[in-house]
Amino acid sequence: MLGKRKIKIQIRKWFPLAIVMGFGVLVLSIFFSWPKADYFAGIPKDIFLSDNGLEFSFRGVTEKTVGEFLMVHHLTLGGKETAFPVSETALTPGMRIFVVRTHEVVVQADGKRQSYQVQARSVGEALAESGITLDEDDIVKPDRGAVAERGLTIVITRVVIEEQTVDKIVAFEKKANEDDKLSWRKTVVTQKGEKGLDRLVYRVSTHDGKEVNRKLLRTERAKEPVTEIVTQGTYVKLGKKHSGGASWYAWTGTMAAANPWLPKGSYVKVTNTENGKSVIVVINDRGPFVPGRIIDLDKVAFAKIASVGAGVIYVKMEEIIN
Repeated sequence: MLGKRKIKIQIRKWFPLAIVMGFGVLVLSIFFSWPKADYFAGIPKDIFLSDNGLEFSFRGVTEKTVGEFLMVHHLTLGGKETAFPVSETALTPGMRIFVVRTHEVVVQADGKRQSYQVQARSVGEALAESGITLDEDDIVKPDRGAVAERGLTIVITRVVIEEQTVDKIVAFEKKANEDDKLSWRKTVVTQKGEKGLDRLVYRVSTHDGKEVNRKLLRTERAKEPVTEIVTQGTYVKLGKKHSGGASWYAWTGTMAAANPWLPKGSYVKVTNTENGKSVIVVINDRGPFVPGRIIDLDKVAFAKIASVGAGVIYVKMEEIIN
C-alpha cells in the first residue's frame, strides 16, 4: 500500500510539468510547419483585394509577400494609407488584402478653414481622426453620422450654453403720512427709502461667440427694498380773516395769487364758501383792483376750489402766521 501511495504522489508531482512540455512541443511543431514567405513562392494562387471598399480578384499570383503584390500591381500607398496584412506577410492562396485609402475633407471651424487627409468614412470619425474635438452641443453640418465623401466641407458651429446672472435694481415705494402737530411748511423723512436688488438668472445660448437666445429661468430677490415714509405737517395757524370775491388769471402756473395789501411772500388760506374747498397760496403780485374782490388766484390754484368757468367766486381768506 505504501508503494502505491508513493507512485501516486510522484505522478501528481510531474503531471503539470508534462502538460507544459507537451504544449511547448505542439507550439514548436506548428511554428516550424507554418508556411514561410517563400513557401508558396512561384506557386500561382488567387488573391482577393478590397481597395477602399472596392472588391477585386487576382488569379495566378506568384508574388511572395503582400508588399511585392502591391508593388507589382502598382497599388501604391501614400500618406496615412495602410494595407492589411502588413507588407512582410507571406501571400497564401485565397488571401484577402485590405487597403484603406485617405481622402480630403475640408473643415470650417473656429474662424478657420483647413483641409485634412482622413481614412474615416463618417463625418464624426473624420473629425476625430483630424484631432478636432467637439462638445455635445456643437452643431455639425453635415450630421456627424453622414458619409465623409471626398472633398466634403464640414462646418462646425461652436455652441455654448451657460447661465448668466444680471442684477436689476428694484425701486422703493414712497408712502406719505400727515401730522397735524407738525407745521404745514415742514416735510420730514421718517424712514429713508432703500433700493432693493433682484438677480435675474438667464439661460444664454451662443453660436461661435454670438448670442442667439436668452431665456429667463428665474428671478431671485437678493435684497428687499425699504419703503420711504415721508411725513407732511398739516398744522396751520390762522390769523386775520377776510371775505370777498376771488377771480383767477393765468400768471405763473403755480399755487400763487395777487392781493392788494398783504406783503409779498406771505401765505393765505382761501376757502370757497359754497363747497368748503380750500387751498393755500403765496402772495406774489398785486391786485385785483376791482371793488368787492380781495384776491386774484393763479388759474391752477383757482381750479382746485372751483370751476374756472365760474369766473368769480365768494371766498373766505385767512392769513397764515406760522
